[in-house]
Parts: sequence; C-alpha cells; structure tokens
Amino acid sequence: MVTVLGDETTEAPAPEPKLWKSSSDIRLSGPEPKKFPEYVLASTYGEQTEVFKPSKGARPLPNWVKEMLLHPPISIPETPTNSQNLVELLCHVDSMYVRVRRELFKSLDAFRYLKLGTCPVNHENKGHYYLLYPLKKDCGFKKQSNPHFLVITIGLHFKPTSPVLREMPFDITLQCKFPRLFHSYKVGYFPIVKGGTVFIALQPRRHFTLTQQHASGKDITGTKTYTLGEPMYFKARGPDGAAVSRKRLYISKCFMTASQDLNSHPKYTIIDNQGCMIDSKVMPLSKFVPGTSKTVQTFCVGALLFQDKVSNTSTQLLYMHCDISLGPQTPTPSSKACNYDPTTKKWKEVYGSDSVCSCCESTCPSAAESKGSKSIISSPSWEVDVSDAMDMWKSTLQMKSSNTQTSDRVAKRFLNDWPT
Repeated sequence: MVTVLGDETTEAPAPEPKLWKSSSDIRLSGPEPKKFPEYVLASTYGEQTEVFKPSKGARPLPNWVKEMLLHPPISIPETPTNSQNLVELLCHVDSMYVRVRRELFKSLDAFRYLKLGTCPVNHENKGHYYLLYPLKKDCGFKKQSNPHFLVITIGLHFKPTSPVLREMPFDITLQCKFPRLFHSYKVGYFPIVKGGTVFIALQPRRHFTLTQQHASGKDITGTKTYTLGEPMYFKARGPDGAAVSRKRLYISKCFMTASQDLNSHPKYTIIDNQGCMIDSKVMPLSKFVPGTSKTVQTFCVGALLFQDKVSNTSTQLLYMHCDISLGPQTPTPSSKACNYDPTTKKWKEVYGSDSVCSCCESTCPSAAESKGSKSIISSPSWEVDVSDAMDMWKSTLQMKSSNTQTSDRVAKRFLNDWPT
C-alpha cells in the first residue's frame, strides 16, 4: 500500500491480492511463518553460478547454496497504519484501487467531482470513497516502459463545477510500479519428465488445394505469365485418406478477380450453377478435364484480361477462387461437373449421366451441405501479358484509320453488286 498524500511517497512490499483489512480481522492458525528474502542475487557468487544451470537427473546442492537459499529469517518491518492518510493507493497486477477518506470533503455530493482520470467513484462506505478499476479500462492510464519496471500513471482529480467552493480542487498523480524480473525458487524440487509419444496431424482433415499446372500435369512453381487466350490448367485436390477415397471432389463455383480478396470487383465467373462450366459456352477451351482420381478435378480456362484494368502496365495479375466440396461418387444436379458441347449444343457430365446437367440452362438445386465439407479456396496468382494485346489494338486502330475511305468504297460497290 502506498500513501500518496504527504511530503514523501513511501512504498511497502507488494500486498497479497485482497482488499484492505485491519490486523484484527485476520486470524492465523499454527506457528508464525518464516520470512525469507524476496530474492537473492546469485551473480555475486561469481563462477559458482554454474550449479544453477539445468542438467540431466538430480544432484545434491552444495552447502553454500543451501545457506544462501535458507537464509536466516529476516525481520521485515510492517508499515504503520496512519489514520491521517487521506488518499491511499493499492496496486494489483491488472488493476488499480484508490480510496479517499470522506472526511476530506464537506459537501455530500463531493464524490460527483472526484475522478480517477475520467472514471468516477464506483463504491463507497461510511469512511471512504473508492475508485476500483482494471488497468484495461479506458480511464486514461498511461504506461511507461523501461528495462526493469513497467510504470502505470494516472491522475486523481477533484474539480467541483458548482458556483461556490466548499473544498479546494486538487490534482494528484498516482503511480503503480511493476518489476519486470521476478525471482522464485523452491528448495528440494526436482521436475519429473514423463515419457510418451504425441501424434500431430500435418494437415487438417478438411484440406483442399487449388494449384496451377502445365499441360503435362506438373505443378507450376512461382508466378507464370500467360498470353491472351493461352490455355491455363488448374487442379483442385481433396484431402487424402481411405474415407475420402470413396468420395468425389466437386467444384460448384469458380471466378477470377484482379485482387487476392475474393470479395473484390470486377470478377468473372467461370463455373457456376452447382458445377456447370458456363465459360465453355463462350470459350470452347474452357472445360473440365477427366482424370484418374475422382478426389482430384482438373479444368482448363483460356487466359483473359479485365477490360477496366488494362493500363500502361505490361502485365495484369489475376487470381482464381473456387468453391470446393466432397460428395458422393455418383453425380447429382446439386453436385456435378458439366461441360457445354458446342457441336451438339448439349451439356455433358465428365464421369456420370448427362441427365444431371439438364438444369445448367436454368437453376440447379443446392446441395444439402454438411458442416465443414465446403470451402472457398484461392489459387496462387498468375500474370497475363498485356503488351501483346495493346500492340494488337494499336495496330488495329491504325489500320482502321488509314483504310477507312477504301473500305467505304469497297462496301458501297459490294452493296451495288448484290442481287435484288
């Protein structure tokens, strides 16, 4: 407990975590406990401190260590209680307790103007006003850190706002000082290490990946640069295991963004409607690719650019985000992998019956998902070369500008020659 009102600030040993109690309130049973030093600096013994280093097994302590640790009891004078202490402070490791004697004030509403920083009085009794607050409370606690101590300071303010004064205003700075180094020992304590083996899974049970691949099927490492329209291959993998091997991996939705944030805009949808490769109606190159394992799904997409992201930069960075889940090996309208065949103008399933793809032109039903069986996975980024596209557009514009008159004459003659 620290007295903060007076000529000097005196500090006693740190109290135990309990509220104020007088000696008459405490009843001890048994002999009076021995009192030992709070800590002993072993560094004063020079090279002999090697005995404190951890080692295998147990060993007896030298006599000089026993004498140092079992130091003769010392008398710690108790801080006398001064009944005239008007403001008192109690510091805990996570809170600050302040009490102010009521006799300091004459008016009954004085507590309204007494604050710890910005926090008001929150408890009172016949003798004191209390301000009891955790250090995390937004009262205005200020922290000052140094190598040996953490210091918490705050002001205790009494500022009446009434037109007349019956008590003088005051401001007192309160301070709690916490040591950073703590010393502890227990004579005769030897830790016992119990053996055993702990197995930790290297991967979570529900783990999906989405990677880029070469046409040969090998994974691409690093950031690859594609040209506009070049085929890009992606592979979605499910977790390994015997239980998973009896299931099939499905991709219900995939879309591209120009940002790693899957909620960013613009975005271009490749797969939608519970597994329909809708981009295959626009680009025949876009399709699901069958493989040897149904817990892996490969698909191909033609490289593209976002029009509003085209600028003077030579490349455009893109990302793929896919909604992946595990389901039964037999496809359903809710879980499937369907490509559009431009020749027959029909949808076809990669492994199962094409009838499950009939809803791709409308709205397919959603699957009844189990908790944790579905997640959105993002692929590493890739680049699309913008310079080739820019050069092609520039040359096209120049050609159109230079041949406008000739093209108009050819078009007029072609229309005149057209049979009626």
